[in-house]
Amino acid sequence: MAPIMLHFLILSSLFLSTSVRVATCSSPPPTVLSCNQTPYPQLCTSSVGTPYGRLSFRDSAFRATMERVVRAHQLALAVDQSTMDDRAKAAWSDCLALCEDTISKLNSTCTSAGSSSHEDAQTWLSAALANQETCRNGFADLGSSFPVQSSPFMSNNVSESICNDLAINKASSGGAAASLGGGNRRLLSDGFPRWVSAADRKLLQSSTVKANIVVAQDGSGDYKTISEAVAASVKLRSGTSRYVIHVKAGTYKENVQITKSMKNLMMVGDGIGSTVVTGSKNVQDGSTTFQSATFAVTGDGFIAQDMTFENTAGAAKHQAVALRSGSDLSVFYRCSFKGYQDTLYVYSQRQFYRNCDIYGTVDFIFGDAAVVLQSCNIYIRRPMASQKNTVTAQGRSDPNENTGISIHDCTVAAASDLQPVQGSFKSFLGRPWKAYSRTVVMKTSIGSLIDPAGWLEWDGNFALSTLYYGEYGNTGAGAGTGGRVKWAGYHVMTATDAAKFTVGNFISGASWIPATGVPYTSGL
Repeated sequence: MAPIMLHFLILSSLFLSTSVRVATCSSPPPTVLSCNQTPYPQLCTSSVGTPYGRLSFRDSAFRATMERVVRAHQLALAVDQSTMDDRAKAAWSDCLALCEDTISKLNSTCTSAGSSSHEDAQTWLSAALANQETCRNGFADLGSSFPVQSSPFMSNNVSESICNDLAINKASSGGAAASLGGGNRRLLSDGFPRWVSAADRKLLQSSTVKANIVVAQDGSGDYKTISEAVAASVKLRSGTSRYVIHVKAGTYKENVQITKSMKNLMMVGDGIGSTVVTGSKNVQDGSTTFQSATFAVTGDGFIAQDMTFENTAGAAKHQAVALRSGSDLSVFYRCSFKGYQDTLYVYSQRQFYRNCDIYGTVDFIFGDAAVVLQSCNIYIRRPMASQKNTVTAQGRSDPNENTGISIHDCTVAAASDLQPVQGSFKSFLGRPWKAYSRTVVMKTSIGSLIDPAGWLEWDGNFALSTLYYGEYGNTGAGAGTGGRVKWAGYHVMTATDAAKFTVGNFISGASWIPATGVPYTSGL
């Protein structure tokens, strides 16, 4: 059912000059909760107090957070940017867009309904918190001296308020919203979780897909660039049903944006290495990590198949993203992602990757999504002389977020450029980007290039007792756990532990994967 978007009366005057709209929260009778259960009880008490009218405690908290975010956005729009240097302006621009997205996510928490509403809300709240972290990171990426902590984005206690909401939502669902295990989710008979429609499954199972638009550099299609086709799809399509863009073989040198209004797009290439999207934006040349992506997608329900996404900036340019996905319920099948540092940005929400190839050096699978990579090849490339390789850098910053990286039934190996010299470089499965970083590697072939310690510190003892890193049933020369780190947060998992991070339990949620036709294993 489409959400009904209503303005909060108390905020209506703020929105006369903006296009952002706010929804009124409504939910079933509340579980008895109190501000004492939140990480920031004083903020909770001052913001929420007693519930607003007939709203539950949970929805009163959501509304209070919305008011804070809207106020921050309004204040930020009024800031004179003329005194900022170009790098601060770039980071500020990201923050404005991320703030608008947070308002959208909070709208979703207020209008969600049905048995999965608490789990969905936890996903959207986790994404909102990722937005806050990314806003702050943008200034750090570019070495800006701008006092971001005193900006409207940070000084309105937005992050703290979202953390409170995560705790309240989890408690009001009996703890299930952020727990792993998924409750009573029904799986289809073919073992797929209920992710996408039957029509989408047929699309991915078909050897020939009937496209709505064809992109071809030689002029044989409807458009010569992907960006032109994406823009045209907004005008040509009706409704939000699946819309297919076929991108014929060729190397497309362009930066592509699939915005949040472009829902349920499917992009099909002619195969890995045949259809290639390439760009070279990077932090060294003045882009934020967030905006460096060659291909960025935020529209929900996105599917990509048989394509390569590449950032050619090179190792010396440091952060340079090939693909960034903040698309909820998105699927990437038989795709390749090529870069060095920060190749694949699994930014936020629920994502699934199957039969994909991922290449990189430092933190090259990173972000704060709830994501499963299954039957993928993870290739570690040769880094710069002074660097160590780290496959993952997961960005969970609050213990109630339902996010993490699950690597299941994959292969971790040296790429061709590293193979002759792999003994000269140390490689690790990951390091903790944020305090509650969560990554598991299960039933995966791990090559000898992985250091016996397995995992690398980020900065001294930071996060070593609060992270969750786990391994289960791995094979290969680098899979032995006898020499692994002795951190409190590291676990050699049991089958019961590992099952919590499978597709069926970690990211199944609504009905999205099976309809895509992408093969996958629901359990271990």
